[in-house]
Amino acid sequence: MDEPLLQRLSELGIQLAHRTRPNKDFIVKSLREAVNALCKLEQSPQPQNVKEAQAAQKRESALKPLVDALCRGLLRHPDKDVRLLVAICVTEILRVKAPEPPFEDKYLREVFKLIVNSFADLADIASPYFSKRVKLLDTVAQLRCCVIMLEIDCVDLVLEMFNIFFSVVSDDSHDSLIYSMSSIMLNLLNESEEASQQLLEVILRNLIKGKKDATSAAYQLAASVIKSCAEEDALNSLVCRYLISCIHARDAMVSELKESYHEIIFKVFQCAPQMLVAVIPSLIEELLADQVDVRIKSVNLVGKLFALSEQLVAQKYHDLFVEFLERFSDKSVDVRISALQCSKAIYVAKPYGTESDEIISAVEDRLLDFDDRVRMQAVLVACDISRSNLKLVPSKLISQATERLRDKKISVRKRALKKMIEVYQDYCTECWKGSMTISDHFEKIPCKIMLLCYDKDCKEFGSQNMEFVFADDLFPENLPVEERTKHWMHMFSLFSSQHEKALLTILTQKRRLQNEMKNYLAMRKKLKGVGSEDLHKKIEDILAEMAESFPDCHKAKEGLRSLNLSKDNKLFKSIEQLLEKQTFIVRQANQDVLLGMIGDNHPYHEFLQSIFSRCSNNIFSSEHVQYILDFLLNNQSGNNHLEDSSVDLLLVIVRIFPTMLKGLEMQFQMLLEQKSTVNDKLIEIIAKAGAHVSFNISDIYPFLKKMCLDGTRTQAKFSVSAIAAITTEQSVFLNLYEALIDPLYSQWNVPTVLQSLGCIAQHSVLTFETRGEEITSYISQKIIQMEHLDDGDSVTCLANTAQCCKSCQLKIYGLKTLVKSYLPYQAGHIKRNIKFLLDILSTMLYNNFDMTDTGSCENDMSRIRLAAAKAVLRLSRKWDLHITPEIFRCTILIGKESSPSVRRTFLAKIHKLLKERKLPIRFTCAFAFGVTDGIEDVRYHSYKYIAEFIKDYGLVTRKQQSSAAHGAVAHPAYMVVYLIHVLAQNSDFPLEGCRNEKLYADFCSPLFFVLQAFTNASIVDGDLDVVNDAVLHLFSIFRAIRKAEDAIDPQTTAKLHILAEFGMFALNAINCGAISVSQAPGQILLPSSFYKLQGNSKCSESFCEEGFLCSLFATLKRCTPQAFAQKPLTKLGRKGQEAFPKSNTKISRVLDLTASKMDNLSVRAITNAKSVRQDSPPRKRSKHVLSSNCGSTGLHESMEKQNKIATKNCEKTSGTNMLLPCDSMSGKGCQPELHLVSRRSKRAAACTLEIVPTSCKHTVQHFKCPETHLKDSCGVKKQDILADVSNKKSFSHCDPMEHFSLYSLKETVVTTGGLTANEERLLNQENGSLIRSGKCKKKLASQNVTTNVCAVRRTRRRV
Repeated sequence: MDEPLLQRLSELGIQLAHRTRPNKDFIVKSLREAVNALCKLEQSPQPQNVKEAQAAQKRESALKPLVDALCRGLLRHPDKDVRLLVAICVTEILRVKAPEPPFEDKYLREVFKLIVNSFADLADIASPYFSKRVKLLDTVAQLRCCVIMLEIDCVDLVLEMFNIFFSVVSDDSHDSLIYSMSSIMLNLLNESEEASQQLLEVILRNLIKGKKDATSAAYQLAASVIKSCAEEDALNSLVCRYLISCIHARDAMVSELKESYHEIIFKVFQCAPQMLVAVIPSLIEELLADQVDVRIKSVNLVGKLFALSEQLVAQKYHDLFVEFLERFSDKSVDVRISALQCSKAIYVAKPYGTESDEIISAVEDRLLDFDDRVRMQAVLVACDISRSNLKLVPSKLISQATERLRDKKISVRKRALKKMIEVYQDYCTECWKGSMTISDHFEKIPCKIMLLCYDKDCKEFGSQNMEFVFADDLFPENLPVEERTKHWMHMFSLFSSQHEKALLTILTQKRRLQNEMKNYLAMRKKLKGVGSEDLHKKIEDILAEMAESFPDCHKAKEGLRSLNLSKDNKLFKSIEQLLEKQTFIVRQANQDVLLGMIGDNHPYHEFLQSIFSRCSNNIFSSEHVQYILDFLLNNQSGNNHLEDSSVDLLLVIVRIFPTMLKGLEMQFQMLLEQKSTVNDKLIEIIAKAGAHVSFNISDIYPFLKKMCLDGTRTQAKFSVSAIAAITTEQSVFLNLYEALIDPLYSQWNVPTVLQSLGCIAQHSVLTFETRGEEITSYISQKIIQMEHLDDGDSVTCLANTAQCCKSCQLKIYGLKTLVKSYLPYQAGHIKRNIKFLLDILSTMLYNNFDMTDTGSCENDMSRIRLAAAKAVLRLSRKWDLHITPEIFRCTILIGKESSPSVRRTFLAKIHKLLKERKLPIRFTCAFAFGVTDGIEDVRYHSYKYIAEFIKDYGLVTRKQQSSAAHGAVAHPAYMVVYLIHVLAQNSDFPLEGCRNEKLYADFCSPLFFVLQAFTNASIVDGDLDVVNDAVLHLFSIFRAIRKAEDAIDPQTTAKLHILAEFGMFALNAINCGAISVSQAPGQILLPSSFYKLQGNSKCSESFCEEGFLCSLFATLKRCTPQAFAQKPLTKLGRKGQEAFPKSNTKISRVLDLTASKMDNLSVRAITNAKSVRQDSPPRKRSKHVLSSNCGSTGLHESMEKQNKIATKNCEKTSGTNMLLPCDSMSGKGCQPELHLVSRRSKRAAACTLEIVPTSCKHTVQHFKCPETHLKDSCGVKKQDILADVSNKKSFSHCDPMEHFSLYSLKETVVTTGGLTANEERLLNQENGSLIRSGKCKKKLASQNVTTNVCAVRRTRRRV
């Protein structure tokens, strides 16, 4: 049957061979016929006998002409179609003659080259010959004839064929085509030895090529080959050997892919993970490599392997996973960052199981990494993990990621803010969809964001920018108001006082800007009618005020000016509507209209957008208020905490935006009537919003009246305030007042009734005064001074009943009512005498009333004294002129009360009032006793309180640059004036002649602590100027006290001087005497109720001995807590150098000098000081008292006009002390010993002046003074009236001159310096006369004075 075919094939071969110039048609026709005949022939079997061998020989002879024709000319024919037919014929002949090759070796390369080139045309799938080429490929794959190319060293053809396969394959290629190609390549890989790596690299290169370089079909082809390789051990080992060589012998390899082996491993693992079992140990070694770049690449690879969810790599290769977790704590920052970058994909691939928990734990640890880049990456990963599955994410991860909002690096805080907002937005969206419920750990995110208001390091934070965060960024834009309110309510339930304060700050600044914008629009309307310069100036001022509320003030000014120049009245009309609308939805529409008016191309588009945002109610609106009220009315959940926090939130909103309650009055009143237990905050809401809404007094008054009679004290307080807010009719108050008197007399709910009466006294003075004497008398006699009847019918639980008995509490409540009656909110004439109340307070402070019958204990007495002391603190704001020194001293000594809780409460109250600027600074001396307390937390808080006081008041006082005399009174250091007086009056003062250092150290420790605090630069953020200013004031104060006497008990004057002496010594020792005092205040005003001008008093000689003072200082320094230890100040700050002229005048006195190395005192100063005393008797050298005769005691006339003003508000003080001229003016009592023998001794000469101003010629003359009095260059009389400057109403943050315009202050003025050159000459002459007269009884302290100091300018004061 094959004979005709063979005969025809032989004929066709002969024809093709003998035709010299055959045309294409002939050749194509002949080859087609040959192809058809060859396809019909079957493959020749192996001959088994002679006959079969003869048949095979006959077949070969028949095919030889065709084979010869093909090899001798047609293999290289230029025509494409001819070459294809030739290639088909060749493959068919190979099939028929298999397994013996029908072609000679010299023709085999040409044959296979023709076949490979035919494969290149497989890319043309539209060709009519495409199916033939596919058939050709399939035949070659089945015959496995390509291995012949390896035998004849045609590796280049094999590589070319491999590349052709990957280039022609496409996504449209049939699976059979890909199978044929892969089988050919796999066969060649199996058979090749030397060229196996080259062939493998072609496959791997296409496996890792990107989409730009190869189609996905090429990748599928390569993957198919790799999968097939994994099934054969030989090929499997080939791939593994190649990869391991890349890992361990990369430098020795010659391969362009050796640097991409990590990607190859990942791609191979995707195709055949079982193939890389042998490679895993090498990857573990790479994770431990010394090279950082190797570890990074290995971490990235292993991370991607673990992210293959279907492979469970982390479970199969646990050792590899453990080592990967170790890379989270790698010593290299970049490695740790790479590990974090991989963690999200690993967690998302498998969010369940032990491995995911370990990944989360590793990320949590990196949130606390010491490198900010790692922390930033950890925040990103933590937030991305959270967003991937909000339901499953651990709350600890969210909490710790949120903490990065407080990171020390600004960049981390910024990134954390952005990412946490994204997390919270996703959470809000899921809650809205119903996929999640509201959760505390997500609601803590905005709580932490709120605290960024306190961030002062970055301008992107702070309350000004946080307003935009909470208004525009926190919630998804399309989230309904109802959902926003739900989140606000739950969020607010987690708020602390800091959060609430921050929110109030945001809302307050928003409200302030809205009010300023309303004022601006009103001014603009006026400007249309009258274009005066005054209106233009007012508009400029308003714009400037609005600009101050923006972070970038300059940019804000430019934007507001651009807005002001606009002539579009519709724009301003829309802004006005935006301000008026209280609803959330309407504001959004109006804001969009405004933005459309200005256009996107406006140069200030972004700024104006922020203006419109701040003018709109986009944080809270009337819809928020309405939803909160609906929730409170219909709350069936029983969540009392959420209900209480919702009321608190409502109070915060109404406190800043009271008009948002407008229109909801009936709903609010229903809420009051519905609640069986009234929330105090609901009544407070009425008090805050009553003046801005339309409550009907007749409807709500019965409820408020009931609260005043039967409610708690808090409810009574807010109820009276609510009545005052709703109506101004006195008849309402009178009705309530009369209704309260009978319950008081009948002892019904006395605590609440007393509270109501006190509040009425504050809101309506006229109402209370109608029966004021009767009420106050009853409270005094029946409640405070006598045992009150048991309040058996009381319906109110007494606050803090566990701390003291009911009778004690009633006394305290009665006292509070009396105090309130003297502190009205509005100015009004109080007929009752304040002395009545002060006597009661004095009795309570002294424990001079009988409580023995009430079963009281010492705890009750302490509570009584505490209440009296707090009453004094409250009264001091208005009645400070009337508080006597004894009452003041007893009040301060509450800081040493036996009860620790009383001490804590008292000190905290002083601190609170000081922060609110409602207390004179003299009461801060109570902190000095708190620091020496035996309880650690009392000491800590006392130090904290006084540190805040020094910082807040000191900085502001310095900025005010007050005049010398009045500035000293307002300076925080002035509290030392009162502290010394309180200490001197203390009965524990060591006896005269006592030399017990420990006893003195214990007693002087409060003063020593205060001096350390004022010289501690860290308290004022390292501002040495503030510290230097305090030191100068302290020196002046000590000098002034050394020249004064105790106005209460002259016998304690010596104690005052001892304390002043020690203060001078300690101050010099702390600061090493290195601060110039040439700029010290020239005059110090001492309170006349505490001090008077000095008569004859003498300091304890034993105390003033140099050695004793040194030992005392050393003892105190050893006993001082480490937290209070100070570093000596040796130079002025930058600001101080600018403010003060340079001077070499230094403070160094005999008593300040010690040989102790611990104090670092100057040896040179000691030498100079001793040279001054070289002619003094040895016995007296250690007993010199520090003279304060550095100037004169100036006496000023009282200001009659101010006195008249003061008498209108308060009664005249009793017993004004009249003083004679001081010794320096009368020529009596001063006899300093001077021995000016050399230029050096002139510098250190002791004189009656603490500071000796020298002439420009640097000469010092002997003092010569006529016996006549000095003339007062300011026109001041020689006699003056002392003023009680302690009883001032203005405090350090107020202008002292403003106070003097209200009250008549009669001053004791002690001049410590600041004389003119003429006055110096007169004073020197007078002092010289005094020396010759021998009338001075005071000893002299030496002081180094350099000779390059110009005359100190005279200090003048207005009279």
